[in-house]
Amino acid sequence: MSKTIIPVFMPPYKLIPVNTSYIKPGESLDIIINNAGPYLENGDFLVISETPVSVSQERLVDESLFEPGLTAIFLSDVWSKYIWGYLLGPILRIKPRTIKNLRKLPKEARAHKEVVLKYYGILHALKPASEAGIDLSNVPGNFVSLLPEKSSQVAREIAKKIENRWKKEVVVLIIDTDATYQLGNFRFTCLPTAMRGIKSNLGIIGYLLGRMSKNKNPTPLGSSFPVKIEKALKMAELAEKYQKSQKNNLETVYKMQESFNANTNEITVDMLNSLNHTPAVIIKRIS
Repeated sequence: MSKTIIPVFMPPYKLIPVNTSYIKPGESLDIIINNAGPYLENGDFLVISETPVSVSQERLVDESLFEPGLTAIFLSDVWSKYIWGYLLGPILRIKPRTIKNLRKLPKEARAHKEVVLKYYGILHALKPASEAGIDLSNVPGNFVSLLPEKSSQVAREIAKKIENRWKKEVVVLIIDTDATYQLGNFRFTCLPTAMRGIKSNLGIIGYLLGRMSKNKNPTPLGSSFPVKIEKALKMAELAEKYQKSQKNNLETVYKMQESFNANTNEITVDMLNSLNHTPAVIIKRIS
């Protein structure tokens, strides 16, 4: 699973990937700490993706166990697939890839909408896609991962372990790829939660407001140390750019299916473990 660590330079920063095996449900995040430690220096940022944190916390839901009600069926089959896929999506100029995916939503999307309704409510279920930050990729079978709980507390615990073991003081940041938008000085996200300084839990309202915003970044969910929101957003942006550049980045459930040439319900933990994973990135300022 190991490979040569090749830093990436994005002046004035240097990024170092933290490679691991697949972090399984209930497994400690210590593997990130152990693999990152030799490369860390005081003042570095360690930026961690939300999905491995969620999986570690066993925040997994088996969507095959959910029977969709009439509201979920409408939201999947009519609202997302047709109203957003053919009308609102093109009008509001959402990504062509998203429109394409909406137009071919499978029947399994009904159960997904039911899960969104149960855990996060109608405000999030009305989003056409990427509802409430629920992740369908990087998880096996019919499971999805909910957002992590207490992200800032998790970040503080990781930073403390790094300080104890490696004698380094770093800022740990947990991020989600779902966007934080900005209108004037107002920063907001559709996600149910975000770090202080970002208005969260806006669901479809945030998504519609976001169509009017030209500024967007991945969303910092929690930080081990108080940092300015501009800095946190910058670190999140750099980490996401690195992740998207990776060949094995399973950014969406469709990319995961393509990578394994398998349906979602056929993907196993062993299959996920066969890939090299980069759940975290170290960011160093070099000038």
